[in-house]
Amino acid sequence: MAGRESMDGYAADTEGGAQAARDIEGGAQAAFAATLVDEWVRAGLSDAVIAPGSRSTPLALALAEDGRTRLHIRLDERAAGFLALGLSRATGRATVVVTTSGTASAELHPAVAEADLAGVPMVVCTADRPPELQGVGAPQTMVQTGLYGSAVRWAVAVAVPERSQDGMWRSLAARAVAEAEAGPSGPGPVHLNLAFRDPLVARPGPLPPGRADGRPWHHVSRPVPTATPADVAAVADGHERGVLLVGAGAGDPVAVHAAAAALGWPVLADPRSGARTPGPGTVAAADAILRSPHARDRLRPEVVVHLGERWASRAVADWLRQPGIRHVLVDPDWRWRDPDRLAATVLRTDPTALCRAVAEAAPEPPAAAEWRTAWASAEATAQAAVTDALDGRADLTEPRVARTLFDALPAEATLVVGSSMPVRDLEWFAAPRHRPPPCWPTAVSTGSTARSPPRSAWPRPGVRWPYSWAI
Repeated sequence: MAGRESMDGYAADTEGGAQAARDIEGGAQAAFAATLVDEWVRAGLSDAVIAPGSRSTPLALALAEDGRTRLHIRLDERAAGFLALGLSRATGRATVVVTTSGTASAELHPAVAEADLAGVPMVVCTADRPPELQGVGAPQTMVQTGLYGSAVRWAVAVAVPERSQDGMWRSLAARAVAEAEAGPSGPGPVHLNLAFRDPLVARPGPLPPGRADGRPWHHVSRPVPTATPADVAAVADGHERGVLLVGAGAGDPVAVHAAAAALGWPVLADPRSGARTPGPGTVAAADAILRSPHARDRLRPEVVVHLGERWASRAVADWLRQPGIRHVLVDPDWRWRDPDRLAATVLRTDPTALCRAVAEAAPEPPAAAEWRTAWASAEATAQAAVTDALDGRADLTEPRVARTLFDALPAEATLVVGSSMPVRDLEWFAAPRHRPPPCWPTAVSTGSTARSPPRSAWPRPGVRWPYSWAI
């Protein structure tokens, strides 16, 4: 009997010790998650999207209990990913998106790919099973390390949190935001794969102390946008027949037009660039103009400076491939956006800084105005023809919808543009207007090449645009 009691006591002690160990581990996981959230808030996090699931419970609870972020709950992981993408576009800051383990994490891949191509910051957090449940047929388990491949700016697989490692937690969270918003390849998504072990619900206990005054653990300075004299010389280079080909992500539209005016060049402005504004140098109907063989020959430039993303127009692309044109590619993030291999010079410089430097360096207004006048005449003729063609029909056509919306929406609205033909309708038919609304694509990798708008086009922190239209 005494031996039986001794064995029962040993079993009880063993079970109690195991439970205590699990409670300690659960508390460490809760503290880890709460530390991540606190550090993200210090770094400027305002929004988080959660696709609910069991394995991500520690992080979901930490976000809910912190109370300093706007939480958005979406049952579908794919929808959660794209909501996070849109929130990051609207705020200009990284948004956290959280999923549970298994194939739920794969559902974020489309949004991650779009964020990569569009240069949109996101912190993607996928919960994972602990090591002992990997490769043994455990449910809701798959290899998640490296899941998004080269589509992320930075990726790290985090082991099950332990208190002995809490000195690294704040650094991890702060670096994730810094890599997403200011990494060497420009803004984009990062991936934290976070392993959690049962119990998933626990009290966090004390958090490791953060920096004084609420500052993030790492303050990462952003490079000061500059343009060297060599960059300026590479743009002008004494050419009179030049063109600024401006796409989404081309920088400050005011600086773009100032540089063009100083050079005496036209601005071929994609509507997503923000530079399709009225003025003597603005060309919006480039697709219509350059469908004419006569116009292609008469308006052949000596040099084309590419700012931002490329246009969708095939007529513009064919015009650019003509022999004898020198191409200068402004590529601040070293993404090498030159699918036709045309660039003779690649400038790794900020487009806004470059345009301002070009405008300031011009000694006097250009003497010859024939080149810009020829483009202005072609633009006026093409716009009149487009207006007559669209207004002469009673039915509502896709080009007319694109042209009307771009013209009528208030500057505070947002125009979301679908891939394939909608983005082309907007590019080809939208006329210049003052304070054009921001135009965002629904997809970057499926026919639209628009990047996230420049920071000058983003709203001030805490300011929300009133509504959006989509075509």
